[in-house]
Amino acid sequence: MVNPIFHGDRAPQRHMEAYQQVPDPQPPHRQDADAYWADKIAEVMRDQFGIKPKVNSYSYRTPYPPAYDLIPLPNRYKVLDFTKFSGQDDTSTMEHVNRFIIQCGEAANRDELRVRLFSSSLSGSAFTWFISLPPNSVITWADLEKQFHKYFFSGVQEKKITDLVRLKQRNDDSVESFVQRLREVKKNAIVWFWMIGI
Repeated sequence: MVNPIFHGDRAPQRHMEAYQQVPDPQPPHRQDADAYWADKIAEVMRDQFGIKPKVNSYSYRTPYPPAYDLIPLPNRYKVLDFTKFSGQDDTSTMEHVNRFIIQCGEAANRDELRVRLFSSSLSGSAFTWFISLPPNSVITWADLEKQFHKYFFSGVQEKKITDLVRLKQRNDDSVESFVQRLREVKKNAIVWFWMIGI
């Protein structure tokens, strides 16, 4: 009896087709050779083993719409070296936002420009936070400001209205130092009330 798979020293025709290789045309330039062979290897891995090679597809996308980058700055506007917020010092988020808007000047008149320029006022972990926001998660200035306060707001420094009531002038306090302490507590109490929505 003749074995249907092997007849003599030759494999049957249907198995030979799987192993026949048609020479692929080589890419004309040497610099294309690496990409060509990478594609061929990926194709073999995918076809023979069902393995899909990992594709490095990460590219940074802003958290705001790409169209914001196309909006021109005001005529003769020069982008400033903004005061930086890192989230590591005792600068409050309210203080930083207000300083940023003042420094923006004429550009602060457009929501889109405020959103676009805001990252220029961040450094360290605050900048890392900004670039980690998902694409298109910030549409308006209010969106960005809300997310910024929510992430960096620290209730440790802010005071409550009861702290104002309890504040008393000490015997060794001058009027000036007491008024200064009162102003600080009041400022921080206002920030706290603004953050909780009162």
